[in-house]
Amino acid sequence: MLETLSQTQREIRDLVERICANFPDGYWLDIDRSGDFPESFYRAIADAGLLGIAMPQEFGGSGLGIAEAAVMMRTIAESGACMSGASAVHMNIFGLNPVVVFGTDEQKSRILPPLIRGEHKACFAVTEPDAGLDTGRIRTQAHRDGDHYVLTGRKIWISTAQVARKMLILARTTPIESVTRKTDGLSLFYTELDRRFVEVREIEKMGRHAIDSNMLFIDGLRIPVEDRVGPEGDGFRIILHGLNPERILIAAEAVGIGRAALRRAAAYANERIVFDRKIGQNQGIQHPLAKCWIQIEAANLAAMQAAALYDTGEDCGLAANTAKYLAAEAAFEACQTAVMTLGGMGYAQEFHVERYLRESLIPRIAPVSPHMILNYVAEKALGLPKSY
Repeated sequence: MLETLSQTQREIRDLVERICANFPDGYWLDIDRSGDFPESFYRAIADAGLLGIAMPQEFGGSGLGIAEAAVMMRTIAESGACMSGASAVHMNIFGLNPVVVFGTDEQKSRILPPLIRGEHKACFAVTEPDAGLDTGRIRTQAHRDGDHYVLTGRKIWISTAQVARKMLILARTTPIESVTRKTDGLSLFYTELDRRFVEVREIEKMGRHAIDSNMLFIDGLRIPVEDRVGPEGDGFRIILHGLNPERILIAAEAVGIGRAALRRAAAYANERIVFDRKIGQNQGIQHPLAKCWIQIEAANLAAMQAAALYDTGEDCGLAANTAKYLAAEAAFEACQTAVMTLGGMGYAQEFHVERYLRESLIPRIAPVSPHMILNYVAEKALGLPKSY
């Protein structure tokens, strides 16, 4: 590998590798088939104290940075767990960062410890059917009613809502017609996912079957004022402190998927004999795999650089989006190349690379599409007019 890890980062990698060794590819294939949440894996990560890797020590976390979290998430994905393993735990790391940064001491002491211990699962409820990436256009309304807010609206592509007890949700507290900028007037809440007022409807999808994706239909959910994170109307600015870490961690996870695919492809190419020679001796096999390795390792360096910028308090928006783009595209190509290296066996579930390929599409699509990243880079890096 091309990176240099700190002693702490190496220790995290080694610990996560030991945990993941108990959950081989067969485990992930089984839950992909069954659609069951990987509870035993989640519990193992929680028992090792890793759910709080980037949370303050005074609330039970490890007090480390997004760089260490990226090493952890990459190692999980690289084990063969791919997005099924990563998505089971990464909400705890990036999703609650707004609470770590903007929450009151009372909120942190109430919210963070049960998440770190693995007692609470949370989901991240921002996207909506009619808004997509245009977050300022979300329609979920939160009306103040005494010492509560009353929420009504819809959310879509909300992961783990079938098993979550809590949710971090963004809603409009000031009508869009009454604000200067469309991103004003949004407020962020961390509250109970009360299923008496929230219908959770699962979306059947192509892959990552063990981690549910859902639509939420919210009708009259009452949220105590003390569950609002930060000032009213400041939710968009606050939630940005979760979005850049999310992009960095997604990039790290994509790197892990790509490495897993290349490991399996190289092993097969070293064993498969066709026309009396190993297929890995053929440059038609070697060169695509070597190219993928180079792209994956370059993306990993970009992800770790973005994490370092975030951890030192520097502007990391451009770096985080660049890393996410590079890693997602590289992972997809690595998985596709792995399937083609294995040929017909690449299409067989028992060889796992078809599962890797299906799950590699997630970091390409979410949480922001490659097209929107290119728009952002064109504007921020090249000074071109904003296109959206």
